[in-house]
Amino acid sequence: MLTAIIFIITIGILIFVHELGHFLTARRNGIRAEEFGFGFPPRIFGIQRYSGKKIEKVGEKEEETTEILDLKNEDETEIIQEKIVDKITEIDEVVPIKKWRVIWGPRDGDNENEAKDRKEIREHQYEKGTIYSLNLLPLGGFVKIKGEDGENKDPDSFASKGAWPRIKVLAAGVLMNFLLAWFLIAIVMILGIPEAKESEMILEGAKVQISGVVSGSPAETMGLKIGDEIVLAQKDFQIKKLEDIRNFINENRGQEITLKIKRGKENLELKGMPAEKVGENQGALGIIYSQIVMEKYPFYKAIWESLKTVLNLIWMMLSALYLILKNLATGGGGVGMEVAGPIGIAVLTGQVVSLGLVYILQFVALLSVNLGLINILPIPALDGGRILFILIEKIKGSPVSQKVEQTFHFVFFALLISLMIFITYRDILKFF
Repeated sequence: MLTAIIFIITIGILIFVHELGHFLTARRNGIRAEEFGFGFPPRIFGIQRYSGKKIEKVGEKEEETTEILDLKNEDETEIIQEKIVDKITEIDEVVPIKKWRVIWGPRDGDNENEAKDRKEIREHQYEKGTIYSLNLLPLGGFVKIKGEDGENKDPDSFASKGAWPRIKVLAAGVLMNFLLAWFLIAIVMILGIPEAKESEMILEGAKVQISGVVSGSPAETMGLKIGDEIVLAQKDFQIKKLEDIRNFINENRGQEITLKIKRGKENLELKGMPAEKVGENQGALGIIYSQIVMEKYPFYKAIWESLKTVLNLIWMMLSALYLILKNLATGGGGVGMEVAGPIGIAVLTGQVVSLGLVYILQFVALLSVNLGLINILPIPALDGGRILFILIEKIKGSPVSQKVEQTFHFVFFALLISLMIFITYRDILKFF
């Protein structure tokens, strides 16, 4: 249950921050956001501010005026009369109006109060603000930008703006994901970030942690996982240096061994049998391990070091993407074999949760960088694909046909959904 909650919160934060970037940048560039929602529809409720000006009576003014009446009698004599008249004048003033209204459910105007508010807005031609909504599905959020589909050309619409404002709005989500990763890694460095140390001797305060488990190895069979801390071996065999673990495993090839493992707050004893014969550069148990020390950074240094870490992550992911594309072009193997879908990410979340807060924050930061890079790729249906069409528009001097652009976005969206279904199916086979 805890894993599911953290998984939902993680995905929610990543998507919400991404959409927040689009929303804030659109507002700063004079583009109206019709709705900004937390979670995905259907809407539970929303609030909206509307504003304008209204003429209101603020008082009355009483004035006395004299009227001269020139009357004639039947005998043609003239009579002049004075008549004092009290006149009451209404005093009005233009009052600025700023009000909030509540919208319940997915339909706006289906109850008495909503209908009354809508009528008031229509009659006085008030300006409607953004609807801030809470929605039923808590997986992130969305922003509905006016004219995003290219149809509306009003001055406050997305389609009416120049190329640069539109590119800024589209790229802002990616930038926000990178900023989130920067912030999270800085927090981790202040709290204490796990760093591998090369020293052969076990340093004070260090722990021996598994950083890799070979697929199909004895380690995987006995249930060892990435992040497990090796505490002791059987018969209270003490670990004073990393070589002790390697020697212990090699001395017991083909025999059952017991490893005492600390996994989060759990203390486990796992049994397994190191392989008697192994290939070159392969271990008998099938684990990669190193000693980890929690390194704390002062605030000012954490800001700079975390920025360098994010830039390194971006470079590493771009390099990996380049290799994937290269393999696709040359027919190389292993293309995309380590890609994980929602199921895979959920499983990884469960593994990270057991390791503690700093590992969770690092994992979220990694996913945030990954989400940002995927979205900026020049693929139709993604932010990068939409930026690509704007650049084509600038080069050719006229907009790309809306029909053509929408067709490209639809086709590639369908392909992405198909790919996601395939990855999810593979994750189910792999993990279950």
